[in-house]
Amino acid sequence: MKIDLTGRVAVVTGGSGQLGRVMCRTLAACGADVAVHYHSNATQAAALVEELRALGVRAHAVQADVTDEASVTAMRDDVSATLGEPDIIVNNAVIQYDWKPVLEQPLADFDSQYRSTVLHSVLMARAFVPAMARRSWGRVIAINTEVAMQVAPTQAAYAAGKRGLDGVMRVLTREIGPHGITVNQVAPGWMISEDHPADDSEGQAAYARGVPLRRRGTDQDVANLVAFLASDLAAFISGQYVSVSGGNVMPTI
Repeated sequence: MKIDLTGRVAVVTGGSGQLGRVMCRTLAACGADVAVHYHSNATQAAALVEELRALGVRAHAVQADVTDEASVTAMRDDVSATLGEPDIIVNNAVIQYDWKPVLEQPLADFDSQYRSTVLHSVLMARAFVPAMARRSWGRVIAINTEVAMQVAPTQAAYAAGKRGLDGVMRVLTREIGPHGITVNQVAPGWMISEDHPADDSEGQAAYARGVPLRRRGTDQDVANLVAFLASDLAAFISGQYVSVSGGNVMPTI
């Protein structure tokens, strides 16, 4: 079996970021045309688009604020006019900040996490799902995190946003499934990326010792699952929160 996304159009929010770049490359390597969303890094997005086009697919960079409805709608119109109506959306963009205890975390951080995870995914669904429903085929993939299950000290704002995302995605699964659209969440652990390579720090070593596979994964491991869920091979998989953490967290039955 082969993951073949030829003829499909994908939108990756936060596509110019460290995980986003790997997902865009992987989807393009499987044959998908890719819209690379960015918020502020136009240079990185443009460079990635050229890289994807070299793989023989169409690619387009598009700017948007994923927490603003008008901006997301404008992104949809831009992508549809340039690449065609998307079949696959990957909700990856998120606002990052310093983690602090609940009693010390600025209230604005809780709001930003809600807006960049929950509201982001709601706006993406409203913008792109109707066209998927008309074609009776679509893939909605949201990037969650193992933190949603860990709920460790200092993770409150991040966990709150991602657990809210989980609820929205599960409800969406039931609402749009009759239209032939799958909805899934990919939940990475603490991964090795282009911007954050592995080192021998005690924190990273301690984390790896707690993982059943005794190592950290890579952003490519995450992208591989995204490509699978976007494909026809995953046609009957929906409503799932899938951990990519080497067993560090395990969703239970």
